[in-house]
Amino acid sequence: MTKAFALCGTLDGAMALNDEVTFLQAIRAPLIKGDEKGGDGRAPKNVDFELRQLMSDALVADGITDVFKVAGLQKPDLSILSDQFLAEVSKIPQKNLAVELLQRLLREEVQTRFKTNVVKQKRFSELLQASLNKYANRSIEAAQVIEELIAMAKQFRDEAEKVEAMGLSVAEVAFYDALANNQSAHDLMGDEVLMKMARELAEKLRGNLSIDWQYKENVRARLRTMIKALLKRYKYPPDQEVAAIELVLQQTEMISEEWSREDLGNKIQAVVVDALSNQI
Repeated sequence: MTKAFALCGTLDGAMALNDEVTFLQAIRAPLIKGDEKGGDGRAPKNVDFELRQLMSDALVADGITDVFKVAGLQKPDLSILSDQFLAEVSKIPQKNLAVELLQRLLREEVQTRFKTNVVKQKRFSELLQASLNKYANRSIEAAQVIEELIAMAKQFRDEAEKVEAMGLSVAEVAFYDALANNQSAHDLMGDEVLMKMARELAEKLRGNLSIDWQYKENVRARLRTMIKALLKRYKYPPDQEVAAIELVLQQTEMISEEWSREDLGNKIQAVVVDALSNQI
């Protein structure tokens, strides 16, 4: 029942049964819970069920329960990183479950929102793993790691809001991050110049990619030359050029898959529109 409800919980027919489902889940909890926490204080074995129970009990606001309708958190939403939500998580009495919830949430957010951004994905993944490693090694207690994860969530939220305010496309943001990854280059050139460079890079690179370009050294060499010329024209710090070029190329490999999907989608859409027009 729980799995079935997770698949259709937002439909009107299913929402009408929400109280009954919650009641049956509440009855099931003590029957299966037993003594599963173990002696190490870490998350219980049935952690998915425990997390669903916490969400049902503590986070019943509209929009929040929808996000957690599946334990895997497949539909991240920036609202779940709000101060109100994070404050609620910090109050969860089962601190080990709060840690589990936050790390799942942040990991899913990183993988979803920054799936085509090399720099941000690496940065936030490393921050998250560092906190979890300290917790696993007993260097810090659950309450401390919760504070770290909440601070990280706020940093993540602020970063996402900053990106939105920049008015760049996903690809342009990714290239901006690649160029601004070196702090000295960022301080020297500033946001406006780097944003302009990112727009130009996205346009030029997208227009110069071919099928399987990643495996063609002559194409990669041509792209390196093009990137280097752009960096020189904007007076990017010479001592940072090599690292920036390689990072931009790495970013291009990741974003090019997204571009290919977009191009394919546009072609399919054009064919469908053309077919419908001919029928009309």
